[in-house]
Amino acid sequence: MKYIDNDLKNTPFPIAPGCGCQPHEVQVKAVSSVGRNIQVLFIVSALILVTFHPRSEQFITFSIIFSSIILEAFPFMLLGTLLGGFIEVFLSRERLINLLPKKKHDAIVLAALLGIIFPVCECAIVPVVRKFLNKGMPLGSAVAFLLAGPIVNPLVFASTCVAYSFNFKIAVLRSFAGFFIAVTIGLIIDSCLSKTQTLIETTPAHTCSLCHDNANLKNQSLRKKVFAAFQHGAADFYDIGRFLIIGAFIAAALQTFVSRQVFTSVLTGPVTAIVSMMVLAVVLNLCSEADAFIASSFQSAGVPFSAQLAFLVLGPMLDIKLIMMYLSVFTKKMIITLSSLVIFFVFFAMLFLEVSGWL
Repeated sequence: MKYIDNDLKNTPFPIAPGCGCQPHEVQVKAVSSVGRNIQVLFIVSALILVTFHPRSEQFITFSIIFSSIILEAFPFMLLGTLLGGFIEVFLSRERLINLLPKKKHDAIVLAALLGIIFPVCECAIVPVVRKFLNKGMPLGSAVAFLLAGPIVNPLVFASTCVAYSFNFKIAVLRSFAGFFIAVTIGLIIDSCLSKTQTLIETTPAHTCSLCHDNANLKNQSLRKKVFAAFQHGAADFYDIGRFLIIGAFIAAALQTFVSRQVFTSVLTGPVTAIVSMMVLAVVLNLCSEADAFIASSFQSAGVPFSAQLAFLVLGPMLDIKLIMMYLSVFTKKMIITLSSLVIFFVFFAMLFLEVSGWL
């Protein structure tokens, strides 16, 4: 219990990623400067809105949208951070590596299917992926799980079926499209980039109370292990939750002050419809377990199914809140590369499906 008692003294958890111990603080130059500026801008913007527009119609709309995004995402993010905490404590690095196939390609394909076993949406998957990476999961496998997990999720499959009146073809197409795009991007990133180029440096020089390895808990009681798992989950929840709040703030502002007519006016042609629905997917910040109900509502407006599918595939892979949450895991170079690849492959995959007449 000694390390647990020491951990309690470190609360509240530090703003920057890390354990909170002075010798082991994470030195992240890019994220530290960008993160501080974004947090200051967020606080100033929030104070301006509360001070000068407390009763305006737009402020009320903004408040409702912001609150709905947070309330929708927080339970799933809490689930993900708790799952990540238990992975940290109960799943050793050696066991994780042994679970993956030795061949790189096979490991990436298997990782893309892990969402079936770990049914978490994109709101919760970032902390889980971070734990996997810290445990030694190969970069390509982690990226494949990050992108495909929220789509091959059985809960997402079920919600898509319900939203489209139990049209299993649509749910299957969504799952397969997300799976193949995730595997492709995972292979590309694994071949072109290394972990040192893509991950924020979080390796401490020594071991401290929050940076202990599984060996420190090997002979501990189950109660102590569970407590440690919850403690890791709480640290991740605080660390990543702030990015979610800032992302939700930006998304709510865009939805409030940018008219939807700007998007719906260009939903006629296949190409413009795909692009517009992709923009909506990024802006709306919907949970993958609920976005199918929004996408299906565009059927009555005559939006091509390829555009609806683009919305369903891109949203769980890339939106504003995810980009903000990626800042706690990936470098700026990695975020730009990952975002570009996701947008490129989703767009051309949906355009191919539209032109080929498969839909």
